[in-house]
Amino acid sequence: MKDDNFLKEHNARHLWHPMGHPGESQAHPPKIITDAAGVTITDIDGHSTIDAVGGLWCVNLGYSNDAIKQAISDQLARLPYYSAFAGTSNPAAIEASQMVCDLFAEDGMARAFFTSGGSDSVDVALRLARQYHRLRGEPTRTKFLSLKKGYHGTHFGGASVNGNPRFRHGYEPLLPGCVHLPAPYTYRNPFHESDPARLAQLIAQAAEDEIAFQGADTIAALIMEPILGAGGVIVPDESFMPLMREICDRHGILLISDEVITGFGRSGDWSGARHWGVAPDMMTVAKGITSGYFPVGAALVSGAVAEVFEGADANGAIYTGYTYSAHPVGAAAVVATLTETLRLDLRENAAARGRQLFEGCQRLAETHAIVGDVRGGHGLMTALELVSDRATKAPADPATVKRVHQAAYEAGAMVRMGPPNLMMSPPLTISEAEIDTVLSALDAGLSAA
Repeated sequence: MKDDNFLKEHNARHLWHPMGHPGESQAHPPKIITDAAGVTITDIDGHSTIDAVGGLWCVNLGYSNDAIKQAISDQLARLPYYSAFAGTSNPAAIEASQMVCDLFAEDGMARAFFTSGGSDSVDVALRLARQYHRLRGEPTRTKFLSLKKGYHGTHFGGASVNGNPRFRHGYEPLLPGCVHLPAPYTYRNPFHESDPARLAQLIAQAAEDEIAFQGADTIAALIMEPILGAGGVIVPDESFMPLMREICDRHGILLISDEVITGFGRSGDWSGARHWGVAPDMMTVAKGITSGYFPVGAALVSGAVAEVFEGADANGAIYTGYTYSAHPVGAAAVVATLTETLRLDLRENAAARGRQLFEGCQRLAETHAIVGDVRGGHGLMTALELVSDRATKAPADPATVKRVHQAAYEAGAMVRMGPPNLMMSPPLTISEAEIDTVLSALDAGLSAA
């Protein structure tokens, strides 16, 4: 490894970073993270902070899980790679697929198609949804419904169903036939409705109207997050996802639950859909599946969907996939991660520490007028929406959000910026005392603004 002076000199000079302006990175080089242990990260200058971002919603088990590291090392020594395209498999992939399907059996999932991450998984699910309808003799079902503020990755398919213009405008035209419904976002919505249950009903009616306009026989699937993550931790009313499930059933539309963030305990249960008592037709997962230690994702399908493919003629062949699908080292990481996740039953700590973080942020809102809204309360996913005026809900400008972010970092917590939001998704192993440190750092950051 090159010395610190070399790294600082070349920081952002040759590397373009995701989700940021390359000129901004050169003008203000990013923090260089060099070490991590437990829930703490350390930068190149030796400054340590609690990682309240959890890497990127993914390091559920923290940074010091020796079981995952050992599983990766052992698999590298035994079989570092082999293709899982039709005709060959590997022991780790077989075991990983069984474990994943067992974990989500309560959600109705029966088969797993491994990918290299969440964006891949969404792309596969969208493809399979179209193919499913073709196999059932309904080839006109090609369109997709999704929610504004929803996030589904950055592939062309995922960007097309994404509900945030930031991920769309620079790359349009995108996939045709993608229709966006209002989000269950009580703080800001086109209906000016502050009652979550009533808002759910209004969105359901909007969905019915849109389906009637588009034609139910043209719609393949609705894809949605049970709790909208990157859009600002938007928690819907408990009636919302069941309403969407009922509408999909009535119109023959598949329901895809994007669990890339909410799966594996992050939401306080193994899936986000379970909070609302909904069994989807497909699920997309990634992130916590390996705690971020190896890039792995999966598209999961229900038994009913699997039967259509497995009982079909040659048209049931799945001609999508990736060089690293069911990668043996990644699969070994999945097995070790899920073994540890289940052993520790991280749902319980995620739920308890999530309540602590959410309630602590609510207290911060009482003393900092810059906080317009606090969202969370389901596991370790919490957001503060910052405003310049509470009465008008005018969003805080990005520079102000950056000041809060930097001051919080200096005070001991890395949080995630998504102006006007600050979001927290720390490792599920975080302790009560460490949550207190995060809250104290947030307090310092808000005070600085």
